[in-house]
Amino acid sequence: MQIYKSEVLNHVADSSSIKLKGINTRRGLIIDRNNTELARSIPVSSMWADPKVLVSNADVFHREDWQKLASVLDMKLADLNALIQQKRSKRFIWLKRQLSPEQTQFINRLKIPGVYLQAEQRRYYPTAEINAHVLGFTGIDSRGLEGIERAFNEQLSGTPGKEKVVVDLHQRVIENKGIVDEAKTGEDIQLSIDSRIQAYAYRELKAAVLRHRARAGSAVIIDVDTGEILSMVNQPSYNPNRGDLRRPEFTRNRAVTDMFEPGSTAKPFTVVAALEAGIVRPGTVITTTPGRFRVGRNWVRDYRNLGPLSVTQVLQKSSNVGVSKLALALEDDVFLDVFYKLGFGIDTGSGFPGESSGKFSIRPNWSKFEKATLSYGYGMQVTPLQLAKAYATLGSGGVKRDISFLKTDKPLSEERVFSQKVAQQVISMMETVVNDGGTAISASLESYRVAGKTGTARKAVKGGYGDEYMTFFAGIAPASQPKIAMVVFIDEPAGDAYYGGDVAAPVFANVAEKALRLLNIAPDKKEENVAQVVKERKNHG
Repeated sequence: MQIYKSEVLNHVADSSSIKLKGINTRRGLIIDRNNTELARSIPVSSMWADPKVLVSNADVFHREDWQKLASVLDMKLADLNALIQQKRSKRFIWLKRQLSPEQTQFINRLKIPGVYLQAEQRRYYPTAEINAHVLGFTGIDSRGLEGIERAFNEQLSGTPGKEKVVVDLHQRVIENKGIVDEAKTGEDIQLSIDSRIQAYAYRELKAAVLRHRARAGSAVIIDVDTGEILSMVNQPSYNPNRGDLRRPEFTRNRAVTDMFEPGSTAKPFTVVAALEAGIVRPGTVITTTPGRFRVGRNWVRDYRNLGPLSVTQVLQKSSNVGVSKLALALEDDVFLDVFYKLGFGIDTGSGFPGESSGKFSIRPNWSKFEKATLSYGYGMQVTPLQLAKAYATLGSGGVKRDISFLKTDKPLSEERVFSQKVAQQVISMMETVVNDGGTAISASLESYRVAGKTGTARKAVKGGYGDEYMTFFAGIAPASQPKIAMVVFIDEPAGDAYYGGDVAAPVFANVAEKALRLLNIAPDKKEENVAQVVKERKNHG
């Protein structure tokens, strides 16, 4: 038999003892722009069983160790026995994935024939909630399900390998026969996020949401020079290390998925359109008396009679009447062109999973009142990221740059959408918003000049607008040579304080000051003005 049937017998023996075993590969690291680890894979053990081996050792089911195994699995003994009997012809079933170190040691001590441990990996996020919405998370099989983990899953995953091994009766490896396919390690991904700035932004946003008993909040910071996202945080957040506690309403990245009417933060773009068309200059006076004016069958109103205002003061005082008159003096195409060029109505091209494109669809034969309300941010919807990108375009002197979640030394692309002269004029106008007499003194910084705009809008409900508010502040700093553009959005603040200058602006001030210092940006505010800023901010809480 051994002589004449050797080839057949060897084949039979090999088929039961020689196996192809997978070689695990390491999922790539995710690091921030300063090489700080944000996500890594750590080794863990998972427990599996060979039901055929267990059934052939029937006495196992009556041992005390089998009862202990059931307790580790959080299963009733009867249910565990039923599972094994149901799968009795199988050679592999998972019992529990990604065990804790203590559980691994315990299972090793039990030494139950037919129960084995297999080396796997689990994703670990050192910063937990702080970067949760940017990073996302992976599933039990280390496949990216949300965020950067999903967007760059292919690069991060690598390619598992295969090796030929000889196993014994209990499927234990007793000999290696060589590698069939080499394993390829996943690529490391370096994000544009600065963990230091991210931590400050997260802390300040969370404190504001709690202080004002708000429903939610978001904050985004963009590098004006490159289009890189330096920080993106949301509230409420979640711990990506705790899959058992994840809830869908916490895991979505509101900064790229949620849309809102931008309110008065859209007014600078109306002013851009008017200046580009040459119908006004910064000092041109517009009559807003008596604080309202009729458009068709509707009224556009200011919060009070502001009287005659220059175009600069229209932004400083946030006059709805003033910007409406500017919009109505423009041809439709000229007015809308600026909004289209800034990217409203389309996503930012960031590649982030689930990103919303906002809403900017103007119906044919739209009314003059719709045009007037659009000039101060009603009738359109944007995401915090879209608004931050638009303000970054202002800060860059009218050059629109693509957004990047990855670290880059230069912009991915550039497009001039309006003149540098107009951008500088509007930035100078927006500086008055955070100075004495403006609507956002609490957004002023001690060491840097700021250009910004507040926004407060009622939330749309069926049939009109309700009593809930959204508040936001969009700003650029330093105003003399912009480096960052930042948007802070607070959803449904409770209590008496619900204006953007009271709720969102302080978050901007606290984060922007620290961010600019961390980026090593030279202060551009004269020393004699610093004491005045400190005094004004104290007076405004």
